[in-house]
Amino acid sequence: MSAETVITATPNTQSTALPNVVLRLGDTAPNFTADTTEGTIDFHEWLGSSWGVLFSHPADYTPVCTTELGTTAKYKGEFESRNVKVIALSVDSIEKHHSWIRDINETQQTTVNFPLIADPDRRIALLYGMIHPNASENVTVRSVFVIGPDKKIKLTINYPASTGRNFLEILRAIDSLQLTANYGVATPANWHHGDDVVIVPAIQDADIPQRFPKGATYVKPYLRITPQPNL
Repeated sequence: MSAETVITATPNTQSTALPNVVLRLGDTAPNFTADTTEGTIDFHEWLGSSWGVLFSHPADYTPVCTTELGTTAKYKGEFESRNVKVIALSVDSIEKHHSWIRDINETQQTTVNFPLIADPDRRIALLYGMIHPNASENVTVRSVFVIGPDKKIKLTINYPASTGRNFLEILRAIDSLQLTANYGVATPANWHHGDDVVIVPAIQDADIPQRFPKGATYVKPYLRITPQPNL
């Protein structure tokens, strides 16, 4: 199936068997149209020039998912400040989603302020490889896809249904992705915004003074440290 294939997902569409594909970093995020709690969307059009986070939930009315969607709503401002749109998916109907959102708003003391995709026929879940048959043949694992403005997949994470996601880690990873996309640097272990970064091996020592006017520390020929360049 082409990465540009458009899949239409509606609550009344009969399930069609699709390959449970594996998407890799650098692949184009497959486009689709779908019903969401904020209306029908074309995924690529909805993303526009923004970054995106698409993340799946095993089912509506599940306890861990309820806390995750509430947390995402509370962090929406953090995502927006990074030019990131967030969108969730669950293999249940729009009607069930709307009812569940009322529970989320009540129990998590927030307001769900981003779309939740209805995928009762599992078309999008299969298109994105969100169903891992050895874990469950019917529901999605907790998949995360970070997608760049070029519609390429920049990061993937899969959690089991029993483990809630760390959204601070997702924000940290997005900070790294956005920084390293624009500068010749990589981020070391446990890096957070504001910490020093490493200069990528492709940059020659002779080019460092011009590229990194804040200076560099030469730990090893291959390990060169510099302050975060966009601060």
